[in-house]
Amino acid sequence: MIYTMTLNPSLDYIVEVDNVALGQLNRTKSEAKFPGGKGINVSQVLKNFDVNSKALGFLGGFTGAFIEEYLKSIDVETDFVHIKGDTRINIKLRSEKETEINAKGPDVTFDDLAKLKDKVKKLTKEDVLILAGSIPSSMPENMYEELVEICAGNGTKFVVDAEGDLLKRILPFNPFLIKPNHHELGDLFNTQIDNIEDAIPFGRKLVKMGVQNVIVSLADKGAVFFNKDCTLVSNVPKGEMKSSVGAGDSMVAGFMATLEKTGDIEEAFKYSVAAGSATAFSLGLCNLEKVEQLLHQVKIEKR
Repeated sequence: MIYTMTLNPSLDYIVEVDNVALGQLNRTKSEAKFPGGKGINVSQVLKNFDVNSKALGFLGGFTGAFIEEYLKSIDVETDFVHIKGDTRINIKLRSEKETEINAKGPDVTFDDLAKLKDKVKKLTKEDVLILAGSIPSSMPENMYEELVEICAGNGTKFVVDAEGDLLKRILPFNPFLIKPNHHELGDLFNTQIDNIEDAIPFGRKLVKMGVQNVIVSLADKGAVFFNKDCTLVSNVPKGEMKSSVGAGDSMVAGFMATLEKTGDIEEAFKYSVAAGSATAFSLGLCNLEKVEQLLHQVKIEKR
C-alpha cells in the first residue's frame, strides 16, 4: 500500500481576478476550493492513475472536515490525526501574475505527534510512505528524520519531496526516491545548476550517497533520472503553462503509480515527466487521459 504524508495540509482557495488593484475593491472572476498540500496532491494523482493510497497527516476544524469529505468523495482513503486547531487556508490569486499567500498552520501537540508516529509504526516492508511538503513551525525540525527512522526500522520504503534542510537530513537514511528541482539540487551542494549537464554529476553523487532513485526537474529544460544502473535524460512536452501548483507532486505520483503497475523504471520516468507537464498545462491536477495525450512528446535518452 502507498501512504502519503502531509504534515501541514491546507484548504486552497483559488481566486481569479482580471486586474488586481491594491488598496481598492476587487471582484472575482471565478473562485474554487480544493484540498491542498503536497502529499494530498500525490494521493489525488495516484487515484487518477487508478492506484490506491491512504492519506496521513493532521486535519482540524471546518477546513479539515472539508478536505476529508472531499477526499472521501473521490475515493481516496484517509487516516488523519484530528487536531484542535483549524487546518490552514492558502490563497492562490490568479491575475496578471500568479500570487500565493500561504498561512502558517495550526499548532500540533506532543500527543498529536505521538498518534501520527504510531500510525507509521504499523507500516510494513510491503508499504511505501511518501513524505511531501513543509513542516509546521509548531513541530520539531527533525520530524522527517524521526518518521524515516521509523520506516527504516520497519523496512518500509520511503519517498521524500521536500527542500533545503528537510531533504538534506533524510539522505543518510537511503530514501527510495527524492525529486529535487534544479534549484534545490544546487542548494544541496552549494552550487548553481542551470541545465541538464550541470545536474548530471550531482545527481550521480546523490546515488553514491545512498539515494536509490533521483528525479531532478529543470522546468522547460527537461528532467533527469538517476539510479545505480542508469542515467536517463528527458525533454518536456510543449503546451500552454497555466499553473505550476502540483506539477512536482504529479511527477512523484506518475513515477510511483507507473512503477507499481509495470516495474519498468524508464516507463515510470516517462509517465512522471508527462504527468508533471499535464498538471502544469491544467488549472488543476492531471488525469491519466491528459498524461497519455502528452506521452508521445516525451523522448528519453540514456547517458
